[in-house]
Amino acid sequence: MENSPRSKRKVLVGTVTSKMGDKSVKVTVPFKVRHPQYLKIINRKSVLHVHDEANTAKVGDRVEVMETRPISRLKRFRVTQVLERAPDQVAQLKDETTETAAAKE
Repeated sequence: MENSPRSKRKVLVGTVTSKMGDKSVKVTVPFKVRHPQYLKIINRKSVLHVHDEANTAKVGDRVEVMETRPISRLKRFRVTQVLERAPDQVAQLKDETTETAAAKE
């Protein structure tokens, strides 16, 4: 099983920061790097456009994503599982602000 092609795919854990549309979310994956000259540890992040087939991920959830074939112009990862749900209040506030911003436009 270890030599199968699926085992070579990247698996990352991140937080859903935006629900873009139907079956799409943005996931922020934090990581740490050492500065080459000053040797200080720096916090960095990658923002991934992720495919969410079941529409289960909400803003603030911790999710596991896996590298996959290109699904669209930007989406190269898909949600494999939701590890931890966001508190309902935070998710509701984010959804309300998106709805009010969409209503103003």
